[in-house]
Amino acid sequence: MAGQLDGKVTLITGAGSGIGRATALAVAREGAKVAVADIVVDGGEETVRMVKGVGGEAIFIKVDVSKAADVEAMINKVVETYGRIDCAHNNAGIEGQLAPTDEYSEEMFSRVLAINLTGVWLCMKYEIPHMLKQGSGAIVNTASGAGLVGVAGMSAYVASKHGVVGLTKTAALEYAKSGIRVNAVCPGIIQTPMIERIANEQPQLGEAFVAAEPIGRTGRPEEIAESVVWLCSDAASFVTGHAMSVDGGYVAQ
Repeated sequence: MAGQLDGKVTLITGAGSGIGRATALAVAREGAKVAVADIVVDGGEETVRMVKGVGGEAIFIKVDVSKAADVEAMINKVVETYGRIDCAHNNAGIEGQLAPTDEYSEEMFSRVLAINLTGVWLCMKYEIPHMLKQGSGAIVNTASGAGLVGVAGMSAYVASKHGVVGLTKTAALEYAKSGIRVNAVCPGIIQTPMIERIANEQPQLGEAFVAAEPIGRTGRPEEIAESVVWLCSDAASFVTGHAMSVDGGYVAQ
């Protein structure tokens, strides 16, 4: 039986761990060829090995998504290798620091926006021209529950993720008649290295994370990956401009 993404070429940034790695494995399971992109070489290469270990096809590309030249080279590498780019999960991001707005570092604020927001825009900027030539494509940007509501102490992260939702909706409207769908996935509190780092820095937050989830637990990266697969697939052919919460009910409160 053919998978939901059988024969399609999928690019995933931030695929060296967490949600990106889970998505790489999920799209490979559904028949896609995978371009694994990350700034961390060891993590990205490990994801490639994992994809190949389950019978998938994958390449690794090192990229800093905040640099236009890196992003352009990444997209060119995907197209040179596989001939096209059908799906893109623009997922790379960082959490930044935990501090009130008036104490937040200007340098860190700029860095978070450069990676989380400008990085997503750059990826779309270089993905979309190839999709326009093909007449089709599906893009899923990783936003966050923090792209829909505020979170104290995370001003840069919240601003960047709200920006991702806005970029997603704008691009969806711009290319709706060109066969390109653009959506965002908004994870809740997921068991990723990012959340582990925050919980280690401030243990009380780890307990608060679980308490904040109406479903009574944190999410798994694989649960976000399944949403990305669906949004990339033809099953979601009438879905564009949507910011999908996959958050255990977090933003419904």
